[in-house]
Amino acid sequence: MYTMEELKKYCLKCHKCRLASTRTNVVFGEGNENAVIMFVGEGPGYYEDVQGRPFVGKAGQLLDKMIEAIKLKRSDVYITNIVKCRPPENRNPLDDECVSCLEYLRWQVKLINPKIIVCLGAVSAKNLINQDFRISKQRGQFVKKGNFYFMPTYHPSYLLRNEFAKKDAWEDFKNIAAKLDD
Repeated sequence: MYTMEELKKYCLKCHKCRLASTRTNVVFGEGNENAVIMFVGEGPGYYEDVQGRPFVGKAGQLLDKMIEAIKLKRSDVYITNIVKCRPPENRNPLDDECVSCLEYLRWQVKLINPKIIVCLGAVSAKNLINQDFRISKQRGQFVKKGNFYFMPTYHPSYLLRNEFAKKDAWEDFKNIAAKLDD
């Protein structure tokens, strides 16, 4: 069994897909390795690629506020993405790119063993819950798979572009907080 540090070292050398050729940094993930909650986005953006850290741009600032709103800190949770390298022009990662990275994410989940995995956006939900998942219709409902509760919700970058959806995301986060107390 890997340690998180060994897994990270292996991931930093990865060239399994085309995204490796255009990245500045691998964005492995960060946070509490004993976290009860794990947040999984789709992939790094520009600022994440430059800094090598997940969710550090405007969407990351909003995510931090959302986490704080349920009485947690960024250091209490673990944050990562489906793909560990930035897709060009911030496009959604392609299916084969997701498949190339999913083994890293599976190991991260195995090592952290969270109670709740929050799928931030459709790409995350489709890869972790069901390929046919529709975020607009199915968000906000816990899905139990194995030992984990998955909560699909809107991606923070979507919320920055669509203010009307913030109310729904807030309800999702309140449900996450309530599930922690179960």
